[in-house]
Amino acid sequence: MALTTAQTGLSRARRGVAPGGSGKPAKPANRKSKLSSQTRKTFFWLLLPSVVLLVLIHGYPLAYAGVQATHNGSLIDTGEFVGLENFANVLASDAFWKAARFTLLFTIVGVFGSWLMGLGLALLLRTKIPAGGVFKVLLLLPWVVPIVVSSTAWNWLLGTPDSLIPSMFRNLGLGTPLFLADPTLAAITVMVFKVWISFPFMMMMTSAALASVDTTVYEAASMDGASRWQQFSQITLPLIARSTYISWILMTIFCVNDFPTIYLLTGGGPVDATTSLVVLAYRTVFQDFQTGPGVAIAFLMTITLVVVSVILYRQIRKSSVE
Repeated sequence: MALTTAQTGLSRARRGVAPGGSGKPAKPANRKSKLSSQTRKTFFWLLLPSVVLLVLIHGYPLAYAGVQATHNGSLIDTGEFVGLENFANVLASDAFWKAARFTLLFTIVGVFGSWLMGLGLALLLRTKIPAGGVFKVLLLLPWVVPIVVSSTAWNWLLGTPDSLIPSMFRNLGLGTPLFLADPTLAAITVMVFKVWISFPFMMMMTSAALASVDTTVYEAASMDGASRWQQFSQITLPLIARSTYISWILMTIFCVNDFPTIYLLTGGGPVDATTSLVVLAYRTVFQDFQTGPGVAIAFLMTITLVVVSVILYRQIRKSSVE
């Protein structure tokens, strides 16, 4: 039966069995080392200063933000205690739900768009292509170049009717698209820009995962008559699943919390078409001087990210085979 040999090799590779071995695990992948009581105490005292420092650095701002979210104050005055009124007002706001919808779409496109592009390029770089090293360095530039430089370059290319790309459309008789002035085009442009600056990260994550895949599994699959698609869907994707879920978690956090990409390119406009939750929180606190509702938005974002991260983390645990 097709893929029988390949699937056997896949199972052996996941269990840590050496290719061509007798079937005994070469080294148990999930074996937990038994630490002595003295070693555990040593680890505890070594980690304690770092844990205390992290609690102090993150705990106080989080606690103070919780105080601000339950008061009707400003940046210079805590104000009166209002309980959960700020959260209720935010959830009843049309601006919040409009920003939430854009944030969701922006995140979905940013995560899966950059992952698909990074996966495709990582697979391409595994082949023997001329000047592969130079090509890889060039592909890293969108991630390496500072976001201010990238956004300035895109504004120069798209920002006005006389910019390079709108001028090319006009010269071809296709009209003059206003990429950053039309609400729909601005939203699309921001999402494409996010994919553009994020795919190198996904490419590096996927390349590292692919480098750990045993090539003998593919040789067995080829001998068994498996097609390229069968090898990709039944061998490659399962073996890089853990790395994929981790990259999704990280990119989801990057997208939801991404302030500079949107603010530098469109400022959240036009007519709030590209206003995400983090941009809305910034405006609420630093432009409208309503600290309570702005911090409440940030708390709701944090809760959502925690839920999504837990769901994806459970998928990571399911993807590991005993």
